[in-house]
Amino acid sequence: MALGEGKGGGAGREPLIALRQALLRVHKALLEMERRDYEKEHGRVNAGELFRLVVDHEQFAWLHGISEFVVRIDELLDGEVFLGEAEAKGFVAMAAKMFTPTETGDTLQRKYYAAMQRDAAVVLEHAELAREFAKAEGNPEKE
Repeated sequence: MALGEGKGGGAGREPLIALRQALLRVHKALLEMERRDYEKEHGRVNAGELFRLVVDHEQFAWLHGISEFVVRIDELLDGEVFLGEAEAKGFVAMAAKMFTPTETGDTLQRKYYAAMQRDAAVVLEHAELAREFAKAEGNPEKE
């Protein structure tokens, strides 16, 4: 069974799949940015070393919340529960709050704000994520 083909069904599945995909693209852009920054200071790392760094190094720790959020979505999509629009909107609202870049928010929001100031790829992926937020809100002019 492919991801998102859980037995539960429901109108909330498609928005959650789209949100998951957008979050993974943002996560990848952030991970690449952090990797470049790390390599500037410490030299190149291979995939195995990068994995270890992502799990254990403080520079990458702020990305863990994103990974955990995606895992929660995966568990819902793979489960047997019915996913209605309300459940999907709840997850989208949580993601929208998490990914509000601000200088004064929590650690993720502050680091996300800083990342958007210095990496164009993060800005582009954020724009795609914001489109998913707008779709979930039923606001097509923001799409």
